[in-house]
Amino acid sequence: MAADPQPGRRRRTRLYALTDGRTAASRHGLTMDTVITAAAEPGPGHGSLPTEWQEILTMCPSPNGRAVAEIAARMRMRLTPMVVLLGELLERGLIRHRPPLDASETSNVHLLMKIRDNLARL
Repeated sequence: MAADPQPGRRRRTRLYALTDGRTAASRHGLTMDTVITAAAEPGPGHGSLPTEWQEILTMCPSPNGRAVAEIAARMRMRLTPMVVLLGELLERGLIRHRPPLDASETSNVHLLMKIRDNLARL
């Protein structure tokens, strides 16, 4: 019997299996800085979902969520398959998305000060 070539690492699901063979991004226009939040708290009903889906729902609690690029990085997945995967979750109503802030919102001094203060708390 052959030994595991990389002991301690879990076997990753093939990307085409996660995305059902789809390679095109969803029609929702998700970008790397789109913020994703779980539509509902992870619960017993999510146990039947694929592990990767459960992982995304757990790491994107409402109201803050995470950016698409951060989710992809945390899951060690390329951006394009992640966008396809998130599109699937979005179509099933499991997540919500919010576009990133536009330029007028990011030049708000009060908002920038609030961000600074929150980062200082980390």
